[in-house]
Amino acid sequence: MRAEQKLLTALKGHREGYTLPRELYVDPDIYRLDLETIYYADWLFVGHDCEIKGIGDYFTVQVGDYPIVVVRGEDGAIRAFHNSCRHRGSRICSSERGSAVRLVCPYHKWSYDLEGRLRFARDMGKPFDAGKLGLKPVACESVAGYVWVCLADEPPDFAAFRARMAPYFHPHGIENARLAFESTIVENGNWKLVWENNRECYHCAPNHPELCLTFPETPAVSGVEGGADRAEIAGHWERMEEAGLPSRLHLSSDGKYRLTRMPLLGDSYTMSGAAAVRRPLSASVVEHGIGTLLLFNYPTLWNHVLGDHAVTFRVLPIGPTQTAVTTKWLVNADAVEGVDYSLKELTEVWLATNDQDRRIVEENQIGVLSPAYEPGSYSPIHEGGVVQFVEWYVATVLRALGEAHGRPHVA
Repeated sequence: MRAEQKLLTALKGHREGYTLPRELYVDPDIYRLDLETIYYADWLFVGHDCEIKGIGDYFTVQVGDYPIVVVRGEDGAIRAFHNSCRHRGSRICSSERGSAVRLVCPYHKWSYDLEGRLRFARDMGKPFDAGKLGLKPVACESVAGYVWVCLADEPPDFAAFRARMAPYFHPHGIENARLAFESTIVENGNWKLVWENNRECYHCAPNHPELCLTFPETPAVSGVEGGADRAEIAGHWERMEEAGLPSRLHLSSDGKYRLTRMPLLGDSYTMSGAAAVRRPLSASVVEHGIGTLLLFNYPTLWNHVLGDHAVTFRVLPIGPTQTAVTTKWLVNADAVEGVDYSLKELTEVWLATNDQDRRIVEENQIGVLSPAYEPGSYSPIHEGGVVQFVEWYVATVLRALGEAHGRPHVA
C-alpha cells in the first residue's frame, strides 16, 4: 500500500502539459507498479507470425519477471506459455528462438508437447497426474502477422483492436514476410522516457540527420491531432484509400493506439530515399509513394510499414532506469540478401537513429535523476503526442488503482 500511495501522490502532483514528477521516472517501487498495472495487465506485442512459420518453431521473450515461450503447434496455431517447468520451475527454452518436436526442460528432461501437455516425467511414482501439470498458458492472439500476449488472468477484449488493425495491415502481407535482421539495444532510461522520445520529432532535426532525409518533421506526422487540415496529408490519404489502402488517422477512445498512413520524403528509409528492397513487401502493394503505415500501441509497439519492407519496434522495461528496445526488419519472403537488397542499406538509417535515441534517452535520464529536476512544459506545437502518451499513462494507472475521480490536475 505504501508504494501505491507513493504513486498516487506523484500522479496528483502532475500538471497537465508538463513532464511527469521525478519519482515516476526513477523510483523502484513505482517501476514495479508500472509492471503490475500496465505490462502485466494489457496486451503486449511480442513478435511476428513469420518468425515461427514451421510446426515447432518458437521464440522467447522476458516480460518483467515472466519468461514466456511462443510456439507454433502441430495444428498450425500459435500459442504462448509460461516458460517455466511444472516440476521445479526451471526455464525450459533459454534460446531466443529455435525449433523443437517437444519442449524439454534441460534440468530433469520433463517433456511437453507443442500444445503444452506434459508427455514425459521420469520416475515420479504414484499417484502422479500428468494431466494436471501442463505448461501454464498465456493468452495469445495474432492479427495481420503480429503476435500479442497478455499475462492477465482475465485479458481485456482484443476484438475491437483486431477489427481496427486488420484492414490497415492485411494488404501488406506481414504474416508471409521474412525476418531479415533483428537488433536489441538497452537504453539506460525509464520506459516512459523511451516512449516520450518516440512520440515527438521536435528532437529530430538536431539529432537524426539520416532519418530526416526521408521522414518529415511536421508535428502532424508524429502527433495525434490528425492531419486532415494539411493538404499534403489529406491528399495522401485520399490517393491511398482510392488504391484500397486504409489511411486516415484513427486514435482509440482510450488513447492506447493510433493508426495512420503518412507521406515520406522518399520511397523508403534509406540514405538515398529509394527503395531498399527490389521486391515489394507484398504483391498487392506495389505502387511507389505509399509512405509509411504507422501504428503505436502502448506500451510495447511502434512501427513503420512501407512498400518495400517493414520495421517494428518492441519496448520492454528491464529495470527502473533500463529499457530493452528490439527492432525487426521484415522483407518479402522471397527476397534474397545480396541480390534483392543490401543489409547495410536496409538497416543503416534505423540503426543510426536507434543509437542516437539511446543517447538522447540516457542523457534525459541522467538529468531527471538529479534532485534539481522539476517538470518542464511541453511544446504545444511539437509535443502533442508526448502529452497524449503521458495522459494515457496517468489515466491507465489511476484506473488500475481504482481511482474513480479521474485524471489528477494541479492548476
